[in-house]
Amino acid sequence: MRLRKTIVLAAATALLALGFAPVAQARSANVAALQVALKAVGLYGGSIDGIRGPGTRRAVRRFQRRHRLSTDGVAGPVTRRALGRRGRPRLGSRAMRRGQRGWDVAALQFMLGRRGHSAGSIDGGFGRGTLAAVRGFQRAAGLSADGVVGPATLRALRHARHRGSRRGRGRRGGGSGGGPVVFFRPVRAPITDGFGMRWGRMHTGIDFPAATGTRVEAAGRGVVTFAGYNLGGYGYLVIVRHRLGYETWYAHLSAETSYVGEPVVGGTRIGLVGSTGHSTGPHLHFEVRRNGTPIDPMPRMLATAAGAGASTRTAPPVGPVAPGPVAAPACDRQGLRAKKRPERARRSSSVC
Repeated sequence: MRLRKTIVLAAATALLALGFAPVAQARSANVAALQVALKAVGLYGGSIDGIRGPGTRRAVRRFQRRHRLSTDGVAGPVTRRALGRRGRPRLGSRAMRRGQRGWDVAALQFMLGRRGHSAGSIDGGFGRGTLAAVRGFQRAAGLSADGVVGPATLRALRHARHRGSRRGRGRRGGGSGGGPVVFFRPVRAPITDGFGMRWGRMHTGIDFPAATGTRVEAAGRGVVTFAGYNLGGYGYLVIVRHRLGYETWYAHLSAETSYVGEPVVGGTRIGLVGSTGHSTGPHLHFEVRRNGTPIDPMPRMLATAAGAGASTRTAPPVGPVAPGPVAAPACDRQGLRAKKRPERARRSSSVC
């Protein structure tokens, strides 16, 4: 027995030495804030997942070399100071409210997303989406929904159980209570651009070219957590929270027809196809996210479209876009660079 315990301890020690400890994969709001800061200075291109993995450590080392710091890959106090305004203030050092920016706001947005209240984007800016997410969480936690994140709200966020949506009972889309999570197609249109690398960067969803004003429907049962304009390139955007940490994003809309807190099922109209944000042609950019990280929607996509006839009406197959008003490519790199975007508030990578 002693020999067996000795072997187990030795194996555990070896795994720790090699960096395979489970805590290494734990998600951290501060790591997410670090990733946001590194992305803002052009050194991190991964997802904001709160995991201090190889990509994050590599970005930290590049930043440290650029600023002639000790290159250890650890974002300690010196590295945080070198990040300037992006590395402060510390989470919990102030009450957060609309209009503020900083490290703590990025960490807050990540925590809200982990608790099922997405702010729409994790960018360190406390805007309308973050305000709606904060108020939604405060109501769910039984707090005063004033939209100000003080010690009580932060304490509730830190101790709340990570969860997916349990609201909005229905029978269509999103899977049954204990079954797999699957999604209807949100619009009756072909799929052109898929999930994966494109133009040297990650395309985090799939595209459905369709005429402006085409009805966009929820892909499954859930609750709307964001409905409004996103300054990060998505244009008019609707986000639906589903169970088990899943979210669906519907971007570049010409209008959103839903509201935050609305319970939806597969087929509920939530918006209209458009070309707002970083887009060069009318189409729906559709994303599926799990715990805040974009994943390929296709393995969970049904062959049928959402809506009243979803059980019998099949969506058009993947293939070239038919001639007509949507024949032009939905996403054109040169066109994207040339397009004037008066509504843009800050630089951002292309989304379409």
